Amino acid sequence: MSIKNFIESVRKSLSIDDYEKSGKKKSVKNLLKKLRERENKILKSLKKKLDKKDKKELNEELEIIELQIKNGKKILEKLNS
Repeated sequence: MSIKNFIESVRKSLSIDDYEKSGKKKSVKNLLKKLRERENKILKSLKKKLDKKDKKELNEELEIIELQIKNGKKILEKLNS
């Protein structure tokens, strides 16, 4: 996944419209920070009592976010080397 595609996919999943463009490293770091915040928010929500449908949706969203975090880390490693 290219850096540009990663940034666009994360922007769409986090519903970020007013994202200013900056250096690639800085952009990826900021997106990873927002992904981790979203991940923590979902994990807290999963600890609450929810019905099966809501829990399933949150688990699916969590899987997507975890995958995006993994991809972001790979991209950041490429940029650092």
